[in-house]
Amino acid sequence: MKTLEQQLGYKFRNSLLLGEALTHPSLAYESIKPHFDNQRLEFLGDAVLQLVLTEELYRRFPQFREGRLTKLRARLVSRSGLRVFADRISLGDFVLLGKGEEANGGRQRSSTLADAYEALIGAVYLDSSLDAVREVIVSICRPELDAISDEEDQLMETNPKGELQEVLQSIGNAGPSYVTVAESGPDHDKTFEAEVRWNDMTLGSGKGPSKKIAETDAARSALELRVWESEQASEAAS
Repeated sequence: MKTLEQQLGYKFRNSLLLGEALTHPSLAYESIKPHFDNQRLEFLGDAVLQLVLTEELYRRFPQFREGRLTKLRARLVSRSGLRVFADRISLGDFVLLGKGEEANGGRQRSSTLADAYEALIGAVYLDSSLDAVREVIVSICRPELDAISDEEDQLMETNPKGELQEVLQSIGNAGPSYVTVAESGPDHDKTFEAEVRWNDMTLGSGKGPSKKIAETDAARSALELRVWESEQASEAAS
């Protein structure tokens, strides 16, 4: 059987940190060692995970707004999300449980595995550096991060630009226009910002690694905000 360090892709310099990360409070209680369990490392690991995954989402998806990034991060660090990461490295095989917790199926409990995974990340961080723990986290989470990219590709295929065109032309004859308002970054890694405009109104804005993606994101924003409906309501009221 592979060791946890092999599964994790990281070799601990301080094995006590690894032992602490794997010690469930139930074992600490039965051993009358209340100060040696993984709860403090869990607290630290939660913060490290939040930071690393926030940075990774921010870097990978420049076209996503704050709200969408927040939802994606919440999905990754949810109990079910952490359970997936824990199972990927067979963490349940290595957690140290009290006899009562073991008998009650604690080794397969999602809360136990999620907490142990956070504690393990906290231990790696203390044992190494932010750069090293980032490599561990991203390596384990890569399938989920890649899946988000696939979801984005599928959303692109729904053609929000075409949908917006149909909505606006059902109101008036004119269709929307798209304007690139800014671009930044080196030639090999540019970020474009676009706005979609219609009847002297800015309906939405978007960002992306290409003008096409930025315009698509702007159209999606416009469909969410539906600024023209507010404008129509104002005209009706006057």
